[in-house]
Amino acid sequence: MQYLLGAVVLDTRPLSADSVRRTATGGLVAKPVIGGLQRKERTGEGEDDFVISGTALPTRTGGLEQLELLHTMRRAGTRFPLMRGDGTRHGWYAIKEISEEHREIQRNGIGFEVLYTITLEQAEEQAGDGLAVVGGLLSLFASLGGL
Repeated sequence: MQYLLGAVVLDTRPLSADSVRRTATGGLVAKPVIGGLQRKERTGEGEDDFVISGTALPTRTGGLEQLELLHTMRRAGTRFPLMRGDGTRHGWYAIKEISEEHREIQRNGIGFEVLYTITLEQAEEQAGDGLAVVGGLLSLFASLGGL
């Protein structure tokens, strides 16, 4: 497993992550001082966002079902825990944007190669978010024919 986004696993198959970019900021605000340099005051932790990019080969290994599940999570504004493959928990996130590029379009309109980018925005956990993750897992198992 490379990353776990709620109920969606990014791994070498069917949906793999080719690159991950993390942008984290610190909160500083400039305070003007008469006759001197501006002082910087810490206001707390800033944003900590991720951009995950990868490739799916739908006709070879699949991956469109996972991408569609991610779109469903984006539309619903679902907050979910983000975990890296080594077990590091990054906190709660929501999907801000997903972009797809289909290359070498097949007869069915699906690209032989689908490049995707998922932009994750850090979010605070709210009451009931854990239940949404459990519900997502159950629906994933049901769609795979496991329940």
